[in-house]
Amino acid sequence: MLCLKERYSFLLTLIILIGMIPIEPYSQSKKKIMKVQHTNRLVKENSPYLLQHAHNPVDWYPWGEEALQKAKKENKVILVSIGYAACHWCHVMERESFENEEIAKIMNEFFVCIKVDREERPDIDQIYMDAVQLMTGSGGWPLNCFAMPDGKPFFGGTYFRPNDWHRVLQGIQNAWLNEPEKVEKVAGQIAEGVRVNELIQVRTELKQFKNDDLNSGYTSWQKEFDNVEGGNNRAPKFPLPNSLQFLLRYYHATKDQSALDHVVLTLDKMAAGGIYDQIGGGFARYSVDEIWKVPHFEKMLYDNAQLVSLYSEAYSLTKIPDYKRVVEETLAFVDRELSLDNGGFYSSLDADSEGVEGKFYVWEKPEIEKVLGKDADWFCEYFGVSEKANWEEGNILMISASKEELAGKLDVSVNEFEEKLKNASQNLLNVREKRIRPGLDDKALTSWNSLMIKAYVDAYKATGEEAYLERAEKAITFIESNLLKGEMHLYRNYKDGISKINGFLDDYSFTIEAYIALYQASFKEDYLFKADQLVQQVMVHFFDEKSGMFFYTSDEDPDLIARKMELLDNVIPSSNSSMAKSLYLLGIYLENDAYVDRSKQMLANVYERMKKVPSYHSNWGQLFFWLTNTTYEVVVVGGDAVIQKHKIESLFLPNVLIAGSISNSDLPLLKNRYVPNQTTFYLCKNRTCKIPVTSVEELLDQLQKEVNYARKK
Repeated sequence: MLCLKERYSFLLTLIILIGMIPIEPYSQSKKKIMKVQHTNRLVKENSPYLLQHAHNPVDWYPWGEEALQKAKKENKVILVSIGYAACHWCHVMERESFENEEIAKIMNEFFVCIKVDREERPDIDQIYMDAVQLMTGSGGWPLNCFAMPDGKPFFGGTYFRPNDWHRVLQGIQNAWLNEPEKVEKVAGQIAEGVRVNELIQVRTELKQFKNDDLNSGYTSWQKEFDNVEGGNNRAPKFPLPNSLQFLLRYYHATKDQSALDHVVLTLDKMAAGGIYDQIGGGFARYSVDEIWKVPHFEKMLYDNAQLVSLYSEAYSLTKIPDYKRVVEETLAFVDRELSLDNGGFYSSLDADSEGVEGKFYVWEKPEIEKVLGKDADWFCEYFGVSEKANWEEGNILMISASKEELAGKLDVSVNEFEEKLKNASQNLLNVREKRIRPGLDDKALTSWNSLMIKAYVDAYKATGEEAYLERAEKAITFIESNLLKGEMHLYRNYKDGISKINGFLDDYSFTIEAYIALYQASFKEDYLFKADQLVQQVMVHFFDEKSGMFFYTSDEDPDLIARKMELLDNVIPSSNSSMAKSLYLLGIYLENDAYVDRSKQMLANVYERMKKVPSYHSNWGQLFFWLTNTTYEVVVVGGDAVIQKHKIESLFLPNVLIAGSISNSDLPLLKNRYVPNQTTFYLCKNRTCKIPVTSVEELLDQLQKEVNYARKK
C-alpha cells in the first residue's frame, strides 16, 4: 500500500502541474443554466441514477467499450463520475455543474465523460475510490476521477463547487496537453498503488486461533467508543451493524461486560434518535452529528437489512422489548416502501424531496397539533418538538422524554401510553403519506436482496413470526426467477424485467448466506444444496489459487486496470469474509473438510490484520469465534422438528449450528437419526454426538454442561 508521503507526492505533482498553466477565472455571473432539454446516451439505460443524468447537457456515456474506445481513438482524458440515486451531494453537483451549459461545454469538448452507478458497478467504483483515497486520504460520493485514455486514474476528488470544478477541468486539460509525460508518470504510480492495495500474503503456517489474541485490538478499539451517545466518538456516525454483531460475540466468548454495554447503549441511542424514523420505521444511512439526531435522510436497503439482523440478535440476547419493536417497525417500512410486488426489494429512498433534504420527514408543531389535537402536547414533549423547530428544515422526531414519566403525567399505564403513542404515530404517518415522496431507486440488487432475506430469517428466529420466514422465501423465489440463470449464474441487477450485469462476489456470497439461513430456519435441504452449487460457481470463476482468496469480479468479466479483492469489513461486510463463513458452515453441514480447510486458510491470511484492527474485520471475527470457541451442532429430527427448534434458535447461541428434518435424511449430520413418532435432539461436536434426548430442556442442559466444561479447560 502506498504511504502517506507518496500520496501527497502524487497530489503535489498534479497541483504544481495544474498551477503552471494560466487558467481563465470562472465567475458565477457567467453561469448559464440549462434552458433546453438535452438527451444523452444515458437515456437508454435503466439505472435510476444514470437516468437522473440522461437530460444533462453533458454528453455522458455509460461505462462500456464505446466510451473507452472513443478516449483511446481521440486521445482524450476520461472523466469517471460515480454516484448513486439516493446521494444528496450527487444531486447538488448535478444541479450546480452538470446542468450548467458553460461547464458542460468544457466537459464535452475536452473529456470523455462516463457516468457510473456505484451500486450497479461496485467493481469500477472500488478502483477509482481506491485511487482517490490514495491521492487524498479520503473519499465519498459523488466521486469524480480523471483517467488516462487507458483508464489509469491520475487526479480526483469528491464534490466540487462550480468555480472549483471549472478550474479543475481547465487545469486537467492544460496539463494533459502540455505535460503528458508527467501525467502519465503519476497515472502509472497510482495504478500500481490501486493494484497492490489490499493484496494479501498467504500464511503457509496455520497457527492456532486464540480468543486472547483479540484483547489488545479490542482495547484499542474501546478508545474510539462514545460512552455517552454510543457508536464511535466522532461525527458523522454510521451504525456499522456488523461491528456491533462482532461485539455481541466478543461478549459471548469473553464475558467482557463492556462489549455488551457498548452495544446496548448504541442500539438504545440509535432507536431513540433522529436516524431512526420514529413514525414510519427504518433507519437513515448515518447521522451527521454525534447524538444520532440529524440524519443524512437517505434510506438504504442494505443498512436496514443489517440493522434488522443486529436488533434481532440483540433481542435474542437481552429480551429488551424496544429491540423487537424496532425490528417489527423496520420490516413494516421495508414491506410498505421498498418491496416489489413480485417479491424482491428496491434499493433505496432518496434523501431529498421537492429538492430539499429531509423535507418529507420533518414536522412543524402546528401540523402535529392539527392532526393530533389534545394528544399533541404529550406527543411533542416525547419527541422533542418545539415551536421554533429543532432543525433548520423543521422538527426531527427524536425521543426526548421517558415513557414512564409521561405515562405518570397522563395517569395511564406504560402499556396504555405505548398504545396511545402507536395510534398517534399512525395518524401522523397517514398524513405524511400524502406528501410528495422522496425519489425511489427502483432497481433490485442481488446482494442487497440477499441481505434482506437473511434479515427476515433472523427476525423470524428471534420473534417466531412465521410471516417473516414466508417473506424471506418469497424473496429468494424472486432471485431464482429473475436473477439466477443457467448453471447457477447470478446477475447483479434487476429492473423492469431486465437483468444485464454479471454478478460480483458479494452477489454470490450473500445469496449463499441467505440460502444457508433459509435452510436453518425451514430445514428444507434444497436450500443447502443450492448454496453448495453457488459455491462451485464461485470456485470456478472467482478463486485465486495464488492467495487462496476470491477476486471481486468473475473471470468472465472484461478486464479493468486491476482485479480487486474485498478484504475489509465496513458498512457492508467484505465478500471474502462472507465466503469464508459460508465455506465453514457448508463444510460442517455437508462434512466437506476441503471447505473447512479453505475457510481456515482465508482467516489465517487476514489474521494478523484482524488482531490489530478487529473493527474492520468484524465479519471475519464471527468466523474466528466459531473456530476458537467450539462449534456445537444441534440436530433435531422428527415430526415436530421445525416447531421445536424455534425454542433453541430464539436464544442467542452464536456457536450453535442447527440442522434437522421432519423425516429421514441423507445429510451427514442427520443420517440414520430419525425415530418414527418421536422428535429427538442430538448435541454434537466434532462429528461426535452425546446421548439423544427428547426435550429442548434436556438438550439445553447438555449444552450448558458442555460449555461449562470447556471453560474450565
